[in-house]
Amino acid sequence: MTRAPLLASLTTLVALAFLVSLIAGKVWITPWNLVSGSAQALIMAELRLPRALLGLGIGAMLGASGAVLQGYLRNPLADPGLLGVSASAAFGSVLALFLGLAVTPLVVAAFGMAGALAAMALLALLAGSTGPTGFILAGVILSSLAASLTALLISLAPNPFALEEIVTWLMGALTDRSRADAAVALPFIAIGLALLAGTGRALDALALGEATARSLGVDLGQTRALVIAGTGLGVGAAVAVTGVIGFVGLIVPHLLRPLAGEQPSALLLPSALGGAVLLLFADAAVRLAPGATELKLGIAMSLVGAPFFLALLWRHRARLA
Repeated sequence: MTRAPLLASLTTLVALAFLVSLIAGKVWITPWNLVSGSAQALIMAELRLPRALLGLGIGAMLGASGAVLQGYLRNPLADPGLLGVSASAAFGSVLALFLGLAVTPLVVAAFGMAGALAAMALLALLAGSTGPTGFILAGVILSSLAASLTALLISLAPNPFALEEIVTWLMGALTDRSRADAAVALPFIAIGLALLAGTGRALDALALGEATARSLGVDLGQTRALVIAGTGLGVGAAVAVTGVIGFVGLIVPHLLRPLAGEQPSALLLPSALGGAVLLLFADAAVRLAPGATELKLGIAMSLVGAPFFLALLWRHRARLA
């Protein structure tokens, strides 16, 4: 599929998914019932609209960051969750909750972004001497370490209420997110997306190898800084608001690569749009699941993403056989 029809189709799907996110739920909201001051109008303004905006922004961030990391590392299995970036952001945010510093969403977001930035900086430092394979291995170790530290904080939680808050948050969800949450996260997500958008040319050159990229005038240090800052700010802010929602950055680029082409820069915008579509529809689906309470979005994405990841590994193994 050529670029223009693909982008037009994805943009249409984003608009449709956003509309579904606004109206779908245990209580369906129809436009003709949005009378000023009505209960449905209040639900729309205070709950559904911030939730839809966060789903749009976070989905776009996760999709784009997955595409960038796969292009930067020349590894189709790269993803913020698999590399420990999401887990490190979660540890930072949980630390804020544990210390009782989560007085505003901005504080939690700051701790989450600090964790994600630290993880990306450490991974990039290791990649400078070990290459993409070392980057992946270091990411797996970092993910395990961040998860262990988070579990330590949970075990040391000062009271049952703090424990419940941390565990519930870690499951990942857009439930009951407010306009304040959206106001904190979305600007940082927008900055992160803008920084990642600036890596397209460098990623195309890196596909030919680092030596070739240098000969083409690519500043690898600047590219690394853009990847670190963009992923750290965007993913950190997303995790701080919703908890860990995995596999979006893994699934979306793989689904769209046959349509967008193998060139990394051509995949960035489609992956951002595709991530938004996936997360908005997934969030609407968990609201419509049977039961008195919602299925957590992070759990739902893991149930979809884990088999997808195993299928990728199996296909990769078959190619090598």
